[in-house]
Amino acid sequence: MKYCVLIMDGASGWPLSQRGGRTSLELANTPNLDRMAGEGIVGLVRTVPPGMEPSSACACMSVLGYDPKVYYRGRAAIEARSMAIPINEEEVVFRCNLVAIQDGRMWDYSSGHISDNESHALIAALNESLGGDNIRFYPGVGYRHICKIRGREDTLLATCTPPHDIPQKPIAEFLPQGQGSDLLRDLMARSVDVLRDHPVNIERRSRGEVPATMIWLFWGSGKIPELPPFKELYGLDAALTSGVDLLRGLAQMAGIDALDIPGVTDGLDNDYAQQAAGAIEALKRHDLVVIHIEAPDEAAHAGSIDDKIGAIERIDREVVGQLLSGDESSLRILVLPDHPTPIEIRTHSAAPVPFLVWGPGVESIGARGFNEMDAKRTGVYIEEGHNIMERLIGV
Repeated sequence: MKYCVLIMDGASGWPLSQRGGRTSLELANTPNLDRMAGEGIVGLVRTVPPGMEPSSACACMSVLGYDPKVYYRGRAAIEARSMAIPINEEEVVFRCNLVAIQDGRMWDYSSGHISDNESHALIAALNESLGGDNIRFYPGVGYRHICKIRGREDTLLATCTPPHDIPQKPIAEFLPQGQGSDLLRDLMARSVDVLRDHPVNIERRSRGEVPATMIWLFWGSGKIPELPPFKELYGLDAALTSGVDLLRGLAQMAGIDALDIPGVTDGLDNDYAQQAAGAIEALKRHDLVVIHIEAPDEAAHAGSIDDKIGAIERIDREVVGQLLSGDESSLRILVLPDHPTPIEIRTHSAAPVPFLVWGPGVESIGARGFNEMDAKRTGVYIEEGHNIMERLIGV
């Protein structure tokens, strides 16, 4: 038996009043997923334990079969792991987004989805102006980067707000607060002068694109423990494909092979077909492959209903379609979002998400489609999300 886990990041959401009270999953044309729903098990699973942050780090840890209540210690260090950034004693790391502020408001949490080449040049400038023995910036993917701080572990006590939680809102009340926040606020404020007239931003403005006007620090963490190897827990050799450092970091922590597939990105320009083809090829060498697709989440953060629906439809057509085109007698599939990202709030929710298990040995429970309402109707519910992996393997 081979296994595939397909994580449609942020694909779940709330009923949209402007679209007849249906969610993006309900509105999307997904014949492949709906066929699988009718032939398999559909239900709801809580991937974010009560009281924990509804981040992809916490939720995807659950999806991979690890209890966040036991292992989760923060997101930035997981991303740092995938970027080979060492975290020594007295050092902490923060996610460092390049954001755009306009008239004191959060204009764009991603600086118009700035490219790697452009953002890396800006991070180099920040290191030159603000870096030193105790402060260092590390380039990541697109707008997502890491800031490492030495000798100020109190910064982990600061209350920080993710920039995608405050679209178009005045930033003053959402800047880091409390103990340790002074250094974070200082770095963020000083970054404005560094970025303002950088050639990258001059060029972006000339093209009518969103500039990166400031850094935003959040999701701080220190060193985190290793996860028990996935193979040791589940007896399977696993691989993972994703366009974001977070998932690659989780994979490395769990001893899961992180695949390098050309064309895989963190946005709507992702090459869905190539990602699916690479994952299917990896199944020749592994027992299980995880396909993580960020696009629905990015569309929801941007508040675009059509882009979110389009991403879901492309996943159904170009990813699920490929998975179903092979030998169905030896492949069992789990499909689910990691968390909801409702269009109305443009950020994550901790609510349970629909899941689908399909393949050999899975008996139909008569679901009509793959969406929130049909998942609720079945009455199947998994409270402890990290048990979903055992549900896939041991149906």
